[in-house]
Amino acid sequence: MPKSLCVYCASSTKLDPKYYDAAAQVGREMAANGWGLVYGGGNIGIMGAVARAVKAGGGRVTGVIPGFMLERELGWREADELVVVATMRERKRIMAGRADAFLALPGGIGTLEELSEVLTERYLNLSQKPVVLFNQDGFYDDLLRFFERMVRENFKTAGAGALFSVANTVDEIWPLVAKAPEFEVDGIWKIHPAAIES
Repeated sequence: MPKSLCVYCASSTKLDPKYYDAAAQVGREMAANGWGLVYGGGNIGIMGAVARAVKAGGGRVTGVIPGFMLERELGWREADELVVVATMRERKRIMAGRADAFLALPGGIGTLEELSEVLTERYLNLSQKPVVLFNQDGFYDDLLRFFERMVRENFKTAGAGALFSVANTVDEIWPLVAKAPEFEVDGIWKIHPAAIES
């Protein structure tokens, strides 16, 4: 059965072209590596770029979109499947349920919300699915520093650093989405060696 990668990303049309180019590269390589796409169903921005590239590469595209967005003609109707839902919460639930792994490309508040939810589920041991941040040109550097501060000030345990992996290039993504690192919170789970602070 084909693997499904849930991709969180921006729908903005006002970004530097490098973000759309990288999203298209991600989409092409997803299809080449046997990954189908589960995403927010949009036809614009990074969302649209990755979906079109997966489809062009022969991969399966599943979009999940709230009805109010579809009414605004923001849905990509060329998707193999376009699931229309009533609420944003339902959208996230279906996307997460259909995914074998998660990838956060550069994005805004919506992307951060989606990422936070899947990281929380990993933290609570409700999911063992891999989560990867694509840190294109250091886009997520400030967020990573914020996570480090959470650990430093004891808002987050050190072992929780293995809740996700970071890819700095498109090529680095594929081995990381294939298997999640193990982690420990308060002695419950095995600590991944890379997550242990020296």
